[in-house]
Amino acid sequence: MKRYAIILAAGQGTRMRSKLYKVLHPVCGKPMVQHVVDAISTLHVDRLITVVGFGAERVKEQLGNQSEYVIQEQQLGTAHAVMQAAPHLADKDGVTLVVCGDTPLITSETMEALLHHHLQTKAKATILTALAEDPTGYGRIVRNKDGHVEKIVEHKDATEEERKIREINTGTYCFDNRALFEALTKVSNDNAQGEYYLPDVIEILKKQGEIISAYETPMFEETLGVNDRIALAQAEKIMRARIHRKHMANGVTIIDPEHTYIAPDVSIGQDTIIYPGTWIEGHTVIGENCMIGPNSEIKNSRIGHNTSIRHSVVHDSEVGSDVTIGPFAHIRPLSKIGDDVRIGNFVEIKKATFGNRSKASHLSYIGDAEVGADVNIGCGTITVNYDGMNKYVTKIEDGAFIGCNSNLIAPVVVGSGAYVAAGSTITDDVPSQALAIARARQTNKEHYVERLQAKKKS
Repeated sequence: MKRYAIILAAGQGTRMRSKLYKVLHPVCGKPMVQHVVDAISTLHVDRLITVVGFGAERVKEQLGNQSEYVIQEQQLGTAHAVMQAAPHLADKDGVTLVVCGDTPLITSETMEALLHHHLQTKAKATILTALAEDPTGYGRIVRNKDGHVEKIVEHKDATEEERKIREINTGTYCFDNRALFEALTKVSNDNAQGEYYLPDVIEILKKQGEIISAYETPMFEETLGVNDRIALAQAEKIMRARIHRKHMANGVTIIDPEHTYIAPDVSIGQDTIIYPGTWIEGHTVIGENCMIGPNSEIKNSRIGHNTSIRHSVVHDSEVGSDVTIGPFAHIRPLSKIGDDVRIGNFVEIKKATFGNRSKASHLSYIGDAEVGADVNIGCGTITVNYDGMNKYVTKIEDGAFIGCNSNLIAPVVVGSGAYVAAGSTITDDVPSQALAIARARQTNKEHYVERLQAKKKS
């Protein structure tokens, strides 16, 4: 049977009090609507349609070709939003999921279970429900003796007895597709807000004698809709705990989960230890037996096995195995660090390759450089890569030794096995196995201080 999904993402989200379109607010570094799309994408739906309104272009930019799009130009309610997909879906056989784009915690497992329950009960509509500790403000699910849904009662319209019901409507549905769009044509806006509401479809189908079912998710937190910054913080905390549980179950030690931040798409190998204050973002992959943190930031990078990164930043780069980075090192984008490398305190590497077993132990800047294997870079070394207009490359070949406080003025090549004397400013290529000394001759002016003091007194 064909599967379709409609994501409702047209609301402006005024309660967020933000210039950013509501469904684009991130939870654990990923926009809410992206969480929903990623969950749906594992269900193998035949068509996914996102209903957009305010901020449509930015939503399209975020989701790209993962979805089709329809525009809800006027915000006239949830039923009106779903109706915008009619030209694409109304004549199709199959089942359709309707999910809100501001429910980032919903999982693919729950939606798959909802679909399965819908088909098993032969219902025309199935409501995703949950048990709320405090159901105040939610629509209540009233079931008949067969367990099917008799009606949905909004809190303000519920009797005292109905208000005691804890099973609530989450706003996520599964419909027989043809029945959905036929019923949508009968939804009225005869209400105080003058809007067309999707729950009215349930009442229409019920009056036609159709089966209305409900699937109760065991995890109420999955149903959280984010409408303000308070709910956004709640979603962040729940998602973060969920991510941590997954990694810890897979053999990762997280010393202090309350003070560790890991994005949803991060992969971490077994027996790696994550220390407090660490942020791991984007599509980062970390190998086994690593030590990350404390207070480190890694984003969109690949880290090999047995590597230690302490009090340091790594962005958009590759780091090999058996590497030590930090404390207080900065690996900037487009860098590639080999195996058995030592990058020490206050070393910055930018858009550079750094060969196996090479070392830059302290206080150096290596930018736009190609560093070979077994190279030793002394304290205070700088690759001078920028002349005010253009960037140039420094090449340091295998086995070279760069003395402390050296400036390598690019473009320049230091040959294999060459030595650069401490304090040198290198402007010309250094041949292999050569020693380059490029410093001014020292001059000692005797009695200079005595003469200076005498001059001050006179």
